[in-house]
Amino acid sequence: MKYQWLILALALIAGLFTRYMMDSNDPNITREPYYPMNFLESGTQVIDLFDPEDKRIRLVYFGFTQCPDVCPTSLAVLAAALKAIPQQQQDKLWPIFISLDPDRDTADKSAQYAAYFNPSITGATGTAQQIKALADRYGVLYIKNELENSEIKYVIDHNSYFYFLKPTGELIKKLPHMASPFQLIATIPIITSTISN
Repeated sequence: MKYQWLILALALIAGLFTRYMMDSNDPNITREPYYPMNFLESGTQVIDLFDPEDKRIRLVYFGFTQCPDVCPTSLAVLAAALKAIPQQQQDKLWPIFISLDPDRDTADKSAQYAAYFNPSITGATGTAQQIKALADRYGVLYIKNELENSEIKYVIDHNSYFYFLKPTGELIKKLPHMASPFQLIATIPIITSTISN
């Protein structure tokens, strides 16, 4: 009896492996390509979120373009903070808006939305797998919430933080959503001072 289960298990594994090999070589099977989570699209460009050659601190906000309140408020706060700090500090920052709604937010739409608040903010998106990987890495919680009798059909409920990241992607600090830019204005000089001139 023990050997029968062993034979069945081996047969199942062999069958699954054969199916995988056949599917891998079948050109008619469409599959979404996998890209590392750090290669996102913005407008017509591909950006490397963790490019080691770019020494700027990443100041990242996750949201979506059809967000009715929290996202535009947060990006307005970010834009106000960027406008208030000296150019020397701005040069050490790379502000990035990453969409949690890749089904609707194209690379162009994400870029245009972010630039509306401040031209220096990069708006980016990626595949659903990339966005989930980034969200998981930084503890971004989000869920699709269907809306009945609404033209926008659904919203993305999510927590709201500003994430300061090293060029390698390592988290330095995160700040919660705020109604005014003062906390960001106070934090940016402290974070950017870690970068050598």
